[in-house]
Amino acid sequence: MMDRSVLRQPVVRELAAFAAIGGAGFLVDVGVFNILVFTVFAHAGTSGILLAKGISTTLAIVANWVGNRLITFRRHRRPDVLREALEFGLVSVAGGAIALLCLWISHDAMHLTTPLEDNLSGNVVGLSLGSAFRYALYRVWVFGPRGGDRRTSRSVADRPGRVPDGPDLADQLP
Repeated sequence: MMDRSVLRQPVVRELAAFAAIGGAGFLVDVGVFNILVFTVFAHAGTSGILLAKGISTTLAIVANWVGNRLITFRRHRRPDVLREALEFGLVSVAGGAIALLCLWISHDAMHLTTPLEDNLSGNVVGLSLGSAFRYALYRVWVFGPRGGDRRTSRSVADRPGRVPDGPDLADQLP
């Protein structure tokens, strides 16, 4: 009988990598935002703040895509890189919209308006729900198997001639 822990190990590693890359993306977002707001856009007002957030979010999404493509889902990345990047971006934006929706519901619909309540709804509940949504869609859609695409229909480990847990040059290529 097969040990079920063997089946969970790749998912646990995948989730850990996804969380680490998401954390790095969060740092890129916050870091770039603050650098821009306090330097380039220091006197630009609201438009500068919004532009800084747009730039920082875009850079974080790109960093997350590269990290997830090369690390988290490296065995399932697709040869059609542009389509993969577009799908990744769409899912990322939708995940961000979930956090905004949580903030709107708590702030406007429920009238929970203190800074603590805003942070809990947007950055704890919203970010958690958005991250779960993104992980699921990255796994099944963006980096999921495609009909007729031999490379993505099986993981690298399932390919004929593959030594289990051994090095594979294809895993090292972007």
